[in-house]
Amino acid sequence: MSTEQKSSVEKAAGQQERNLLFPVFFKLETLQVLLIGAGKVGTEKLTAILDNAPATPVTVVAMQISNEVSQLAKHHSNITLNERPFTVADLDDKDLVFIAVNDTEVSHAIRAVAKERKILVNVADTPEQCDFYLSSIVQKGNLKLAISTNGKSPTAAKRIKEVLNHALPAELDDMINNLHAVRNKLNGNFEYKVKRLNELTRILVEKDNVEKEKRWRKVATFSLVAFALMLIGHFIFSYLPFQQIADDTVRWYKGLDPNFHWMFLAGFLAQLVDGALGMGYGVTSATILLSAGVSPAAMSGSIHTAEMFASGASGYTHYKFGNVNKKLFKLLVIPGVLGAILGAILLAKFGDEQSPYIKPAIACYTMFLGIRILYNAFKKQQKRKKFKKYGMLAGVGGFLDSFGGGGWGPIVTSTLITKGRSPRYVIGSVSLTEFFVTLASAFTFFTLLGVSHWQVIVALVLGGLLAAPLAAKLAGRLPRKTSLILVGVLVIVWSLRIIVKLF
Repeated sequence: MSTEQKSSVEKAAGQQERNLLFPVFFKLETLQVLLIGAGKVGTEKLTAILDNAPATPVTVVAMQISNEVSQLAKHHSNITLNERPFTVADLDDKDLVFIAVNDTEVSHAIRAVAKERKILVNVADTPEQCDFYLSSIVQKGNLKLAISTNGKSPTAAKRIKEVLNHALPAELDDMINNLHAVRNKLNGNFEYKVKRLNELTRILVEKDNVEKEKRWRKVATFSLVAFALMLIGHFIFSYLPFQQIADDTVRWYKGLDPNFHWMFLAGFLAQLVDGALGMGYGVTSATILLSAGVSPAAMSGSIHTAEMFASGASGYTHYKFGNVNKKLFKLLVIPGVLGAILGAILLAKFGDEQSPYIKPAIACYTMFLGIRILYNAFKKQQKRKKFKKYGMLAGVGGFLDSFGGGGWGPIVTSTLITKGRSPRYVIGSVSLTEFFVTLASAFTFFTLLGVSHWQVIVALVLGGLLAAPLAAKLAGRLPRKTSLILVGVLVIVWSLRIIVKLF
């Protein structure tokens, strides 16, 4: 290859394709916008417009307007809907046009008419037909960053947006407001103001010194911690009687219930199931504890005591994230609590005397719940039906949950979802109600039985703590249908084992 050819190749290699778009920010609320098309893509365009400039006057023209667009129009009086074909008159007095029609020829025809009128056009999924693109937006208060890939990869722009959203702190908006206030207070000419603001913001880019200072702080902190641990270790190894502690621990372990390891397994598996599926703690632990020979009353009381903390945290989290329907919660909570108290009283009073009859009944009940879980795995989602017996459902669910050691979630949650209610609000409302149901049940058992079953509670809590991290990793990994099938089969097999053993 000649020297001249090498030079041209190197020159070509050094030239990178550039993004020649000129970034601007429209005051969109002062412009007249036309959106043609109201399907899935049209909904995305309209949502992007309203997210950035909610008061933008938008006229929507489409042969068929989707429910999502109709819902947006109900909450924004500045949106005008026209369910009809496009006409040239729709372009009158318009500043921007968005075309979201699933027909290439129609899109090109509309764009041609708009260009004759000098109107800027955006054609969905057709970069070469666009006068401008919609960028991915990163917003932190007054700070707004627009990301463009020159129309080549919206997915890449979306991922970069996610990275920046995570990397940029929310406090940036406070910094901008503070700098604005400082700027207004500064006296002098423009050059002085720029110089002073540069001094104030230099710390944002001078990372090296800050990183070095942090590194030395870490070294000093680790040194102090190591010295403190040496002192503590010297005290422990010099003064504590380790042999006596070891002997006492072995003696305490030998005094535990012989079935303690089965109780621990019950807590472990129950938390694993509940953490991965969002239900099934009671029914899973009840089947294992029954097979371990725990009395029905002690079993149910222990389950509800151990579950009370988890249900409280779950209910609070759902409430915090807006997943609770307050009206549904009020309909469920009082009947659920009353049912739980009644179930706990009956089980505590007759549990020991009628144990030969109650254990098979509970085993049959847990087997029924296992069958119901299997049914939920294969059933198809139905349209919403009118359902008014919320009190009766909650009362029965609370009673069987206390009397049988579990079942609130599989009974109440699955019933309400089957009736067509929104899964998000059903799960959130039922989870919050469950805390009060388990609290009422545990309080009743403690009042009537005391703490004679403390070993069962400790085993359940320890097993649950060990399983919690693993359950969190499994959550959402297994397909819901597969998970429900596994749990249903497990509960049915264990329940059958108990029934065979009893008879």
